[in-house]
Amino acid sequence: MMKLLKYSGLMALGASAFASLPAWAQEATAEATTEAAALAPYVYEKVVDKGDVAWMSISTVLVLLMTVPGLALFYGGLCRTKNMLSMLTQVFMIVCLVCVIWVTYGYSLAFSYGGSMDTYVGGLSKMFLAGVDATTTVATFTNGIWLPEYTFIAFQMTFACITPALIVGAFAERMKFSSLMVFVILWVTFIYFPMAHMVWWWGGPDFLAEQQTALLIAEAAGDAAGAEAAAANLAANGLIWNWGALDFAGGTVVHINAGMAGLVGCIMLGKRVGYGKESMAPHSLVMTMIGAALLWVGWFGFNAGSNLESNSIASLAIVNTFVATAAAGLAWMLAEWLMKGHPSLLGLVSGVVSGLVAVTPAAGFAGPMGSIVLGLIAGVACFFFVGYVKNALKLDDSLDVFGIHGLAGIIGALGTGILVNPALGGAGIPDYLTQPGSLLVADYDFGFMFMAQLKAVLFTVCFSGIGSYILFMVVKAVMGLRVKEDVEREGLDVAEHGERAYNM
Repeated sequence: MMKLLKYSGLMALGASAFASLPAWAQEATAEATTEAAALAPYVYEKVVDKGDVAWMSISTVLVLLMTVPGLALFYGGLCRTKNMLSMLTQVFMIVCLVCVIWVTYGYSLAFSYGGSMDTYVGGLSKMFLAGVDATTTVATFTNGIWLPEYTFIAFQMTFACITPALIVGAFAERMKFSSLMVFVILWVTFIYFPMAHMVWWWGGPDFLAEQQTALLIAEAAGDAAGAEAAAANLAANGLIWNWGALDFAGGTVVHINAGMAGLVGCIMLGKRVGYGKESMAPHSLVMTMIGAALLWVGWFGFNAGSNLESNSIASLAIVNTFVATAAAGLAWMLAEWLMKGHPSLLGLVSGVVSGLVAVTPAAGFAGPMGSIVLGLIAGVACFFFVGYVKNALKLDDSLDVFGIHGLAGIIGALGTGILVNPALGGAGIPDYLTQPGSLLVADYDFGFMFMAQLKAVLFTVCFSGIGSYILFMVVKAVMGLRVKEDVEREGLDVAEHGERAYNM
């Protein structure tokens, strides 16, 4: 409190009076002013940059591109001809369904204060986008830089759309369309929205600076109640965020989350009729290659857009999305060539997707050389799982959702905790509290960082795995999960949708 009183007195002193003081007094006064300024309430302005808005708008559209048509074509080409249209319909339906859910209550559950449950999930204060208009803003990762809330809502909506769409590849060609719709509604409500909140919900850099400054002022003044309130505000973040875990663009929220749900789903629905006895080769690798290419293009919005700003970290994420992906594609193809005697297009594009997944949590944290290493490891690991482990387990993960998204997501999440180290070329861990109002790079602690990432991975595996199992059981008990055998043999296109992908 004394420092604050000194600071107030100096403000009243004036420049002319200050200049008339002796040198020793000026030095002492300047020191007192500096100390007091550090305890002045944090004040900030909300600046919205048109460049950031333009970049985030483009990124939003790019993520939609990677879902429809990207993911739809990638998955559709991997199915048999009789199920191509059903896969396109499922992915497109999920996008439309989740868009409506997101603005109804999903955004509120993911990105609003949740009261006593705030550690795990948001509340309903922004249900139907209540309180949101063209003037409201949300924080970025830089002090004083904000985005229109509508821009953030639209960007995060595309993440909510693609995540459940990823799941359907695990049990492709055998789930009832009606049951899938119900499952998706339940899954995004009870699994995705809470996960997004736990990983990405925080107050933003200006809020942290404001509360950290308030904490220092309260402590200096001996105000125990004020200090306690500020400390509580500083901790009012998602569970996994408070653990210190890093997830730049969705390694846990999207890929491990979807991968575990897919794994549970394919086990619960059982193998496809004729699995292991009949040919179930992809009907159009051309479609799959087109889809994979669109995924790679769209992923730049996914990864670099997650920076929320058009700056050097977005540039880093773009470079990493290039090199990790390329390395993983090469690694899978070369491993397959060595082990099976041929470099296949399917292996190449599968490796590309595994690299995209692995670099997702690390995109803005790792350096380019570290991202290449991450891609190489993910490409080889996913190849061995899909090519050997899956068969040994007799697991009918139709389109390798867990083998690529789940496994590469785990590798990427753990690797992020290592590659963020500046000594390895990483960007470092952001520190918003040491000097409120500025962004520093914190000292790297391998033990703490790796354990935070490991905790986040294990939590996501358990939360998504157990939660998805419960939801599948509910849907199974109420309406069943799987189509009848004769429907499956005929193909879902005609039996479920009354259409064919091709009429020749």
